[in-house]
Amino acid sequence: MEFSWGSGQESRRLLLLLLLLAAWEAGNGQLHYSVSEEAKHGTFVGRIAQDLGLELAELVPRLFRVASKGRGGLLEVNLQNGILFVNSRIDREELCRRSAECSIHLEVIVDRPLQVFHVDVEVRDINDNPPVFPATQKNLSIAESRPLDSRFPLEGASDADIGENALLTYRLSPNEYFSLEKPPDDELVKGLGLILRKSLDREEAPEIFLVLTATDGGKPELTGTVQLLITVLDANDNAPAFDRTIYKVRLLENVPNGTLVIKLNASDLDEGLNGDIVYSFSNDISPNVKSKFHIDPITGQIIVKGYIDFEESKSYEIIVEGIDKGQLPLSGHCRVIVEVEDNNDNVPDLEFKSLSLPIREDAPLGTVIALISVSDKDMGVNGLVTCSLTSHVPFKLVSTFKNYYSLVLDSALDRESVSAYELVVTARDGGSPSLWATASVSVEVADVNDNAPAFAQPEYTVFVKENNPPGCHIFTVSAWDADAQENALVSYSLVERRVGERALSSYVSVHAESGKVYALQPLDHEELELLQFQVTARDAGVPPLGSNVTLQVFVLDENDNAPALLAPRAGGTGGAVSELVPWSVGVGHVVAKVRAVDADSGYNAWLSYELQPGTGGARIPFRVGLYTGEISTTRALDETDAPRHRLLVLVKDHGEPALTATATVLVSLVESGQAPKASSRALVGAVGPDAALVDVNVYLIIAICAVSSLLVLTLLLYTALRCSALPTEGACAPGKPTLVCSSAVGSWSYSQQRRPRVCSGEGPPKTDLMAFSPSLPDSRDREDQLQTTEESFAKGEDRSWEFPPV
Repeated sequence: MEFSWGSGQESRRLLLLLLLLAAWEAGNGQLHYSVSEEAKHGTFVGRIAQDLGLELAELVPRLFRVASKGRGGLLEVNLQNGILFVNSRIDREELCRRSAECSIHLEVIVDRPLQVFHVDVEVRDINDNPPVFPATQKNLSIAESRPLDSRFPLEGASDADIGENALLTYRLSPNEYFSLEKPPDDELVKGLGLILRKSLDREEAPEIFLVLTATDGGKPELTGTVQLLITVLDANDNAPAFDRTIYKVRLLENVPNGTLVIKLNASDLDEGLNGDIVYSFSNDISPNVKSKFHIDPITGQIIVKGYIDFEESKSYEIIVEGIDKGQLPLSGHCRVIVEVEDNNDNVPDLEFKSLSLPIREDAPLGTVIALISVSDKDMGVNGLVTCSLTSHVPFKLVSTFKNYYSLVLDSALDRESVSAYELVVTARDGGSPSLWATASVSVEVADVNDNAPAFAQPEYTVFVKENNPPGCHIFTVSAWDADAQENALVSYSLVERRVGERALSSYVSVHAESGKVYALQPLDHEELELLQFQVTARDAGVPPLGSNVTLQVFVLDENDNAPALLAPRAGGTGGAVSELVPWSVGVGHVVAKVRAVDADSGYNAWLSYELQPGTGGARIPFRVGLYTGEISTTRALDETDAPRHRLLVLVKDHGEPALTATATVLVSLVESGQAPKASSRALVGAVGPDAALVDVNVYLIIAICAVSSLLVLTLLLYTALRCSALPTEGACAPGKPTLVCSSAVGSWSYSQQRRPRVCSGEGPPKTDLMAFSPSLPDSRDREDQLQTTEESFAKGEDRSWEFPPV
């Protein structure tokens, strides 16, 4: 007698379910292959490189590799031809046990740039496992008084394969007493049973030997057998009977030991010992069930005594016997199906894979930084995991495949603002209450050269005394770069240009690393008052970035030039000035004028004149103007005065220390008839008649008036501009006026109008104008000085070193 496991309609349903599951898996993966279990080493699986659109030549340079969580070494890729092949023995039963769906999930990772592909390789079942019974022999004790159609449960065989390979049919060896009972339609009930078809007679057949054969549906089919030894007993009229033959119970996982599963109740119509029932587990149940549950032999209560884990087993089948205490004990049987319900007791598992760090701050949006895999051993909603990322970071999580996320760049990075991010990824399941796990990763931002060196200010003013030693340090420029490493390594250089006829680098240099600026030669204020140039700061990035700063170096004057006497207008002897003075001149008559200039400026060019005392202490009827240099009489001349006077005039500047020069003036006293000729020769150059002298005086007066008017207009215009307009900044903007303090003779004014020596590279020359208010000894000196200044303007002389009164 044979019975197939399930009807044909049920087989078709199972096959359709398998096909739908396979199609669903194929739709969720990027590639889908299949391979039979127990395939030999080297068995072809698929052309994975070609199917993924990758060139064979780029597999090795791009670090092509295959990873499989918990399946390492089963499948491998030949990097020469891009073929996926079987690398080691694949046992489907070991991988997936009795699960209807079994596949190996591969992660194909390619770097440079990072790409991740998902490949599912379905493992097809082959009929490599025969049906197996719990034991090779089973002993049954049956009373000869048992009525016909009595049922005796048997433990069925199990097959590690799935599908058709696990569809079992049973066949009982031919006999006249028993027939094989068809298994019930319930998939959870796997047991068989013997049905008594002929009354037993212990005297005729005390023992009966039967063979039960299980055959699977594979090709070729495999079989398993168990020997049934039936001992015919002589006793009891009534066997214990349970309320139901099958009990179904739901039990939460993780329940504590001692939890009641069910209380069974069996009854026996006999009395006394024949009606007393003892409960026990059948000898056929697995050791795993015995380790999880305990039955009270008196009350029939089944309680938990071991750890119940849904992830370990989703259901348990317990066969319970109820045996009476008669002389020839009789037994009844029932099955208890314990269905374990899932509890949210597993924390999600979170793992970072294929980190691509650090990330450049100019990386484009969407750049993949890491691959994250999540899993949860729970089922249903309890195993549904969602991931979230730390808020307010320029990254986001993108779900790329079931239980896989990519960490990608979501907004622009700036290393100078944030150089690293501490990211925390939280995986949370859908249970109630939900469980969660976190994993952190530090994302370092790599620098790119996007910041140029910056100076604290765009322009610096430097003051350097002239006659400096060659190579002296005059200033230090410093620029700061917000980048890092070589991108922040700043070097300095001059912006080369011409200064007059010479190169800038012949005057100054800058140290490339420290930014120190050196004067390569002594600077001369009289030659160069302002040196304006630029220094470039450039980083070492690729490409390099740079910026400029302007330096204005003012060369300060030192008193290194002594006063220089101008050549006399009339010749004398030995460089002295000879003048003829009539005896009849009055007080204040100008006898001669000493002229001197000083190449310096400011105090160093402010000249004063002193008349040295005569020899022997003799009285000299002459004096010299302190600032005009005009020699005039101090009284009327008389016969007591010597006819010839040798006057020594000391010219001194106001530098520290002061420098001097001396001028000799020879004065001869003559009669009134000789004086005009001598004077005219002295003024005109000893040539021309009196008419020529008159013409010269007329022209001189006109020139003095014109120049004086021009001077007054210039001063008024300059004063108005200074009071109403702000100074113009630029390469040639006027600098701040130099204030010269009052001296022993009081405050004074000085307009430096000699040729400007300012080299800034652009714009017109620069003129410094300084105003003073002198306090001269008397009004005659002031009048003399004004007259002398006007004469100088009229004759085109450079009198910038003189100081007209205000």
